[in-house]
Formats: sequence, C-alpha cells, structure tokens
Amino acid sequence: MTNMSKTIVFFGSGPVAAASLELLAKHTPIEAVITKPQPAHHKQIFPVLATAEKLGLKVLTPDGKKELSELFATKPAVSKLGIVIDYGFIINQDVIDYFPLGILNSHFSLLPEWRGADPISFSILSGQQETGVSLMRIVEKMDEGPILAHETYQIPAGATTPTLTEALIKVSDKQLQQVLQLYYDGVAKVALQEQVALPGHEVVSYSRKLLKADGVLDWTKPALQLEREVRAFIEWPKSHTTIADKEVVVTKAHIIPGKGKIGEIWRDGKSFGVCTTKDIFVIDCLKPAGKQEMPASAFLAGYKI
Repeated sequence: MTNMSKTIVFFGSGPVAAASLELLAKHTPIEAVITKPQPAHHKQIFPVLATAEKLGLKVLTPDGKKELSELFATKPAVSKLGIVIDYGFIINQDVIDYFPLGILNSHFSLLPEWRGADPISFSILSGQQETGVSLMRIVEKMDEGPILAHETYQIPAGATTPTLTEALIKVSDKQLQQVLQLYYDGVAKVALQEQVALPGHEVVSYSRKLLKADGVLDWTKPALQLEREVRAFIEWPKSHTTIADKEVVVTKAHIIPGKGKIGEIWRDGKSFGVCTTKDIFVIDCLKPAGKQEMPASAFLAGYKI
C-alpha cells in the first residue's frame, strides 16, 4: 500500500501489537495509533506507546470503550480502514461503522477454531499440529466476523507460547501485506466463517484468559497434558508444584512410559520426575523459589529427594 490516501488506523496495546505495528509500518501508511493509556507511576506495560513514538506516529489514548466512542465522535481520522491486534478494549459498533471499510482483526488461530482471549496457548494445550492466522472483519460479537483470508502454520515440536507467538506475528504480517491492498481495491472479499473454515478446523471452540490456578501441576492428569501445560504456561501462569518441600516452577519436561503411585517421585540416576495418572512426567529444568533456573541434575545435587 504505497498510496498515501490508503492509510489505516491501528488499534493495539500489548507486546504482540507492538511487534505487529513495527512490521506493519514498513509497508503500510499509518494515520494514527489508538492504544491504552499508560497508568501513572507504572513501568511501561503497553509497549505500543513506545513503538509508535519511535516511529513518529500520532498516538491517541482513550481509556475504555466509552472514551473510544467519544473520541471517534470528534472525527479524529480520515482513514477508511482500521486494523486491530492485541488491543484489550471492546470496540463498539459506532467505532466500527466509522470506517467505510470496517476494522480488520488479525486473529492467531484458524477461525472458527479458538475464538477468544488466548488462542495460542490453547492451540498448544490441545496438542494440535497446525494453527495459523485468520484475517477477519470485526463485528460486535467476539471473533465471529467474516473472514478475508486464512494462513496456516505447522506447529513445531516443543513449541512454547512465546515461540509460537513470535512465529505467528510474522505470518500475520505476511498476510496483511498480501491482502490489505486487495481489500482496499475491492478485490478481496469476505465470507462467513462456516463457509470458508479449513478442514480439521471447522468446529467452533473457545479459548479464555488463563488464571493463576491453571499453573498448578495436577498429577491426576496424564503426563502428556502436563508437558503441554509447561510449554503453554511458560510465561503465565507458569507450571508450579512442590518438590522436596520447595516451591518450584517447571520450565521444561518430557514424558516416558511408566507406572507408579500418582504424585510419587520417580528417580533414575540424575533424572527425576513424578508419576501421573498415565506415564511419568520427567522434569528437565526447573526454577526453585528465589533461585535461578537449573537442570534437574543440579536440583538433585542441592536438594534431598
């Protein structure tokens, strides 16, 4: 999109939005950035602010959907199109309608699969091998808007939420480069999700915001599920338990076949793990409370099991 009349307004706040904005600005003219206001006396928690300032972009910071509607009642932009990624506020219909071409959302799943707040973590938790990015025109109902394009991505073995997020940010930007100009020119069309759902991803499913309680390792679950949780929860809420009377966060694990009393420690030389309802959850790396991350062998050397 080299034509300066074909500008967009970008809505975003968090780290995914900041990385996406930096890439988007390389190929798409951005009239303004709408982001959450930075709370007073806090460290930088909405990195889009810093990214937009670095890029020299106009920044507007309405605090909530009511202020957002009030802002657009003043006609703050002339762009025909909005892009929203990792914004954090609901956008009312009056703001959507402000843009003749609507607002597009880059959603990190193959819709209608994993609508909702955390599709990347739930892609890992489900054990699926393929995910991707859906470019959707937003409607008031969350993640139910019509689709412009899907882009698939094969999830590598051992992927964590941070590594998969980083990969999908690049997939998203590639998709935006390919589709935005076509959409502005009226070539790219939208279709209902059920009409264009990809094979294997047709069923509507929902992700949610993770809770601190999700991070508690529950040995009544199969070891395979717990290993996925470690990778999905590596940033938040982190997978934690008590080993040798010490609170620890497990940062890497694998599974081996085996049986034992659920919750009982399994040990083999410099390796150890926990017996689960199915198979053994072998701990490779962990972080004791107040300590640095360490391999299991170092933990065994310092703590009596």
